[in-house]
Amino acid sequence: MTNDSKNAGRRRFLVGSTTAMGAIGVAAAAVPFVGSWNPSAKARAAGAPVRIDISQLQEGEILGPIPAWRGKPIFIIKRTEAALAALSENLDQLTDPDSEDQEQPEYATNEFRSRSPELLVLVGLCPHLFCSPTPHIELRPQPFDEEWRGGFFCPCHGSRFDLAGRVYSGSPSSRNMQVPPYSYEGENVLVIGVDGETAA
Repeated sequence: MTNDSKNAGRRRFLVGSTTAMGAIGVAAAAVPFVGSWNPSAKARAAGAPVRIDISQLQEGEILGPIPAWRGKPIFIIKRTEAALAALSENLDQLTDPDSEDQEQPEYATNEFRSRSPELLVLVGLCPHLFCSPTPHIELRPQPFDEEWRGGFFCPCHGSRFDLAGRVYSGSPSSRNMQVPPYSYEGENVLVIGVDGETAA
């Protein structure tokens, strides 16, 4: 084999190797760049919708607190008929019984503060100083208040709420608990953060 043939072979090998290495370098540089288009886990946690399976939730039970949406705990309660009937009692003891302050989406501005009467969805934080209230979902007098029959009680400062998240007068909190935007995917999946029309 002549020197020219050997040199031509080496040149082809070097050109091919260099081209291959260059392509690998370009691909390696492109992967993190393309990956940067995807939202980070932190960004998803800050506002991404959350899907929750409610198929196993029975009447009179609570699912939560679920640290699910925007880093906030979520309460999901399937209220009994007795709990729903109790919502019309003692309205004169509530600060905002008609939910006139917009602590809920329009579709939850009703006596149940929900899309459907039996299912209550709340941000599990007291609007006073954002402590997490303790759910008391059985209708019975409580040791700390014989007249209050259940709902949510904030042990930090004593705010009391009914089973629609409406605050009792005289509580440190002056506002009802927040109802987040939510919607349904079929009968068994609740989507927190999307109200069926817009994401929030």
